[in-house]
Order: sequence, then C-alpha cells, then structure tokens
Amino acid sequence: MKRILVTAAVVILTPIVVLASVVAYAFIGRQAVADGFEAGDVRIIKEGGGSIGIVPVGSREVAIVDAGNDKSGEALLAELARRKLDAGAVTAIFLTHGHPDHTGAVALFPNAAVMALAPEVGLIEGTARPSGPLTRFMPLAPAGKVTRMLADGETVTVGYAEVHVYAMPGHTQGSAAYLVGGVLFMGDAADADSNGRVIAPPWIFSDSQPQASDSIVTLADRLRKEKASVRTIAFAHSGVRTEGLAPLVAFAEGARR
Repeated sequence: MKRILVTAAVVILTPIVVLASVVAYAFIGRQAVADGFEAGDVRIIKEGGGSIGIVPVGSREVAIVDAGNDKSGEALLAELARRKLDAGAVTAIFLTHGHPDHTGAVALFPNAAVMALAPEVGLIEGTARPSGPLTRFMPLAPAGKVTRMLADGETVTVGYAEVHVYAMPGHTQGSAAYLVGGVLFMGDAADADSNGRVIAPPWIFSDSQPQASDSIVTLADRLRKEKASVRTIAFAHSGVRTEGLAPLVAFAEGARR
C-alpha cells in the first residue's frame, strides 16, 4: 500500500514540478521591475511580479496602464493615496492585454473608461481563452466590460494626455503597446533581459512567440519612421530602458540577420 501511495505521489507531483520549473525558467535572466520609476509625469509602480503605469491626465485625475494581478488593488490604491487621490480619480484604464495578471483591479474603478484593442475584448470580458501552450488551460477570467474598443494607429485623448495605440499581436492576438508622455508601455509584448536587451515574451505564455517577435520588429520600424518621441520603454515584467528607441531598433536589426 505504501509503495502505491508513493508511486501515486510521484505521478501527481512530477508534472507539477516540471511545470513550475518551466514557468520559473521563463522569467530567469530578466531585469527587475523598477518600482517607483518616474519619467516626466509618468510613474511606474510594482504590483506582484509586474508593473502598472500611472499617467496624470488632469489636476486630480489619472489614467492607468494595466490594473495588476491583485483584485484588492492594494499597490494601486496606495499610490493613489500617496497623491491624495481615491479610486474615483482613475478616469481611464488602458489594458495591454487580457491576461488576469493585468486586469485584476479593473472592477475597483467603475467610473473609468476601460480600453483595449478589439481582438482582446473576449479575453478581458471572459468569453474567450488565449491559445498559448499554458494559458489555454487557464479558466475564463472576466475582469469587466471594455467600454471603448481601440484600433491600431489610433490616438486617444484623455484629459491633457495623448495616448498612441499600437497593435502587437503575438503574446495575445489583441496585445497592445501604448505611447504616452514619452513612455512606451509594452505590456507583455516584449521583455528586457538582465543586460537590457529586448527579447520576445516567454513562449509558454504566448499565443505565438514568432508573431510576437515580428510585432516588435514592425513596431521598431514604425516608430523610427514616425520619428516618435520615445524616451523610455517600460516592460510589464522586466523593468525599463531609458535609451529611447535604441533597444527596439537593436532587436529589429538582430532579427534580420
């Protein structure tokens, strides 16, 4: 009987240990999230293993880029309190994609416009699943209603801030990057390794890593052609780069070799 129990335990635990190892390996060698990093008026705060962008859009109003994993929004509410604001000050939420570690606190801000690219609405509202190797097995995770569907190339004005929208399919099909105040928020569409080099998102969490790589190249070319004012690149799970477009351009040049 004891041998049967040991065998059963091994059978059950082995795939769990293997999966945990694969997930951990996916994040090894990445930069740490830069908690409290400021680029002009934009501030980036750490929440769990990721980050949230805080963008002032009025004297007592802010927009946020992503809403973290924590449904209680502890880090977000603490940042608002630091500014002597409450949840009502959040007037817009720009979601880079619909994975639950980016949509957790959406429900805390019922007065905010929730914005995302149209192909991402199903993930955010819990009517569709991603198709990544691991994420396809995750349960549906409705975060709230998307009140404004965005389109690639659109510029959204919120208060005195202009937010430029770029489609980045690959990590998910509706992944987006947002450029506001000189900060390019990449969400999970790209990462930075420990040397600051741009890398594609982990394959295990992505619908298509090759497509994600192509999207990074396309974005680099597009922003360079547009002469976009990019001072800082912010990655959701791996800190920031402050060399302007250079890290993206280096990725694009490397991908073409």
